[in-house]
Amino acid sequence: MSERPVVRPLPVSGFPEWLPHVRLVEQRWLDEVRRVFESYGFCPVETPSVERLDVLMAKGETSKEVYALGRAQGVEADRLGLHFDLTVPFARYAAQHFADLVFPFKRYQVQRVWRGERPQDGRYREFTQCDVDVIDVDGMSPHFDAELPRVVHEVLTRLDLPAWTIGVNNRKVLQGFYEGLGVPDPLAVVRVVDKLDKIGADGVAAVLAESLDQARVDAVLALARARSVDEVAALGVTSDLLDEGLAELRFVLDELADLPEVVADFSVARGLDYYTGTVYEGRFTAWPEYGSICSGGRYEDLAGSFIRRRLPGVGMSVGFTRIFAKVLAEGLLETGPASATDVLVVLPKGRRGQARATAAALRAGGANVELYHQEDKVGKQVGYASRRGVPFVWFPPFEDGRAHEVKELATGVQREADPATWSRRA
Repeated sequence: MSERPVVRPLPVSGFPEWLPHVRLVEQRWLDEVRRVFESYGFCPVETPSVERLDVLMAKGETSKEVYALGRAQGVEADRLGLHFDLTVPFARYAAQHFADLVFPFKRYQVQRVWRGERPQDGRYREFTQCDVDVIDVDGMSPHFDAELPRVVHEVLTRLDLPAWTIGVNNRKVLQGFYEGLGVPDPLAVVRVVDKLDKIGADGVAAVLAESLDQARVDAVLALARARSVDEVAALGVTSDLLDEGLAELRFVLDELADLPEVVADFSVARGLDYYTGTVYEGRFTAWPEYGSICSGGRYEDLAGSFIRRRLPGVGMSVGFTRIFAKVLAEGLLETGPASATDVLVVLPKGRRGQARATAAALRAGGANVELYHQEDKVGKQVGYASRRGVPFVWFPPFEDGRAHEVKELATGVQREADPATWSRRA
């Protein structure tokens, strides 16, 4: 009989996975994100991992490689794909459930997304995004354009990250400026400027020079370098759309004036076609080349692709996995034990029922409790708890008439305790 071939346990590139002590921190971070979102009145939504391909492509050029689904046994693929972001699925969701939602509808969504990109530092094929969006009917208050970066600012602050900034711009400023320059296809220039962080100013200039004269190329780059509304006005370009965009941007910046990490940044373009107004992009200060850690903007009628109503919206996405992976790689992530267990209950010989009841009583009091799995020597059981990073070991009575005792492994202190009233915080 031939032996089965050994398959090497190699991970798939671009699909991160963490050891338990790291995963526990990741889960705590996600809990913190959810708490902040809910504190601003956003409610949770979850959509399927797959959407119809026509839904994913409903708003023109996505610039993302979508994973299409097929079956392993050679059956022809359905017209389905894994979602590449959470905004398009949310727009479909809002349109589908239009009659059941209260508008303005404020939702948050924390899910995995998939993109067929080449894996590299900060870019993954599978990752977690944390989105907040607001959709309204017919019109959208500019209040929400200012509220969303405030929400994300609080998320990033609560996670105690290395220094970062959130740049704010407005697509009307970009398009109006380019129209004022006489650029024939402003949206095409927006998509090129969006590549500044990838190909640099020289690369952008080279691409623009294929369709624009040098004076216009210089003006486009001058706008990207601007960091205040006054600097833009000083460039001398005028158009009605530019004035409208600058007025909207002033409102947002004034509303966020108390947050020094939120700044005007006219290099922020956001290449996705569905953005129409305010746009955002956040980056680590120490690693600006790393890519955006949060982004988003206003989409005037994305959900309207699915329903005969105008449903404007605005949203921001926190690139959770990109942030988490960078902090971990830089050695800045404070991790703890590889277990969420608060206390290990020792299993005395012949007393499984009592040990099980003890564990149940401790769990009823709110503790995370593990009951040791077999009647080993006590030292081996305690050693297991120590290797797992469990802070407390509980000793049920080894004979009738004796008291329960609990030991804190970090200090070695052991004392009598009642499982019905004990708390590790006492």
